[in-house]
Amino acid sequence: MLAIEGLSKRFGGVQAVQRVDLQVRQNEILGLIGPNGSGKSTIVNLVTGVYAPTEGRVRLRARDITGWAPHRVLAAGIGRTFQSIRLFGGLTVWQNLWVARQAQAGAGRLRGWLAVDRAGMKRIEATLEFCRLLDRRDELARNLAFGEQRRLELARTLTADPEVVLLDEPAAGMNVAEIEELRDRILTLKQRGKTIVLIEHHMELVMEVAERVAVLNFGEKIAEGPPARVQDDERVREAYLGKRRD
Repeated sequence: MLAIEGLSKRFGGVQAVQRVDLQVRQNEILGLIGPNGSGKSTIVNLVTGVYAPTEGRVRLRARDITGWAPHRVLAAGIGRTFQSIRLFGGLTVWQNLWVARQAQAGAGRLRGWLAVDRAGMKRIEATLEFCRLLDRRDELARNLAFGEQRRLELARTLTADPEVVLLDEPAAGMNVAEIEELRDRILTLKQRGKTIVLIEHHMELVMEVAERVAVLNFGEKIAEGPPARVQDDERVREAYLGKRRD
């Protein structure tokens, strides 16, 4: 479904990502983990067009989408959440989803911005219900509690109905109950046919839902495989815990 081929990104003298290869199968949950600064969010930004790669390719269903603008990537079928919540605080919950729906439809005409078709309305309502925000639809986004804002970030992504969903640390700042709810939503999305890349520091969540896990360290992929095998990899333990010196 999604292929990253030799992807690299350099910011001046800093090599943030270095020749990363990664393939995500259709209807798979892939966990992408690594210490802070390992390049995880940079990968997401490269895939979604926020950054242009220094070298390498990004392919969606074998279609080369390298360097596409973010709105084109969304229209092609890739949605993402942000590590830091980026909602339209002065818009209501419903309006945040409406904007995302319009972006997915590529509405450039005035009529497109003044009206939402019946299918779009139903999609917004269903997404609000899925993310337990239907009763908050008329509340300004900035007035929501933190956990609700996290759910709205996810809802805004899902209302565009992407095939591939990139979740950039969706559990950050959540309590135990909220993380359990998030886990259930991720598994439900898989049941609904979505392909998911989960970038997360909460290891228990990753190990519970991911079928494969890839590990980055200093911008390079150092391990990939089933969760249990990755957990036992010496290079992964060293990346997270350091190496004992004699």
